[in-house]
Amino acid sequence: MSRLSLILTLLLTLGPAQAMACRQPDDAARMTEAALAAINAEREQRGMAVLTPDPRLTEAALIHACDSAARNRMGHDGSDGSDLGDRVKREGYRYRAIAENVAAGYRTPTSVVQGWMTSSGHRRNILTRNARDVGLGIATAGDGTLHWVLNLGTDR
Repeated sequence: MSRLSLILTLLLTLGPAQAMACRQPDDAARMTEAALAAINAEREQRGMAVLTPDPRLTEAALIHACDSAARNRMGHDGSDGSDLGDRVKREGYRYRAIAENVAAGYRTPTSVVQGWMTSSGHRRNILTRNARDVGLGIATAGDGTLHWVLNLGTDR
């Protein structure tokens, strides 16, 4: 999705105040790539298939990360009352299985993946055999806190 499409989607989804408040780290693409590589390394170490990036899951994750950063509040519910299922369906992802990890405050891809792997629920999501696809979004809150959203799923 182009940058203009992303901005338009954010404006329509979040409203102008939140969309304009969304900032990403300068090296967001590198950070995303590194985090996904670390997640896939965890899966490969256990003989599991690697996850394939999906643009719909990525878009849903980014929108939720931006919403979380704008409110500086980490959680699974969006400011519009949406849940994970609502957000991925908006992006056209019709899932058989879906899971979400959120985090805030981790400064590096390595630290956020380590944090998720030391939490039983987050670890379970990363290591689920029901997931084939992945999307990751990172946004920066006004105070500099990084908000991370990881979506994992299997499309129908």
